[in-house]
Parts: sequence; structure tokens; C-alpha cells
Amino acid sequence: MAEEKQNWIQSTKDYVESLKAEMRKVSWPNRKQVESTTAVVIVSVFAFAGYFEVVDTVLSAGIKGILNYFSR
Repeated sequence: MAEEKQNWIQSTKDYVESLKAEMRKVSWPNRKQVESTTAVVIVSVFAFAGYFEVVDTVLSAGIKGILNYFSR
């Protein structure tokens, strides 16, 4: 039981050390890069929302038209 605990503790320490080493290799973006990519994401979200609204409206009107035609 004590050996399992030691293995768990050692494996946890190894994991944390490798995590620290990998985090040192990360290339972090600067503020300007974060702001510009955030702006792109926000604009893209609104563009897709508008697109899906148009598609939803057209499909809804088409399906309602078909249902009204066949329900007479």
C-alpha cells in the first residue's frame, strides 16, 4: 500500500515537472494579437448568426408553403 502511494506521489511530481517544462515552451500572444483575434471571432459569430437567421427564415417559409399547399 505504501509503495502504491509513493508511486502515485512520484508520478504526480513527474507530471507537474513535465507540465512546467511544456508551459515554458508555449509562445504566448501579445495584447495586440489577442485583441485582433477576439475582434475576428466576434465579427464571425455575428456574421454566422445573420447567415443562419436568413437560412432559417427561407427554409421556414418554404416548409410552411409546402405544408399549406398539401393541406388544402
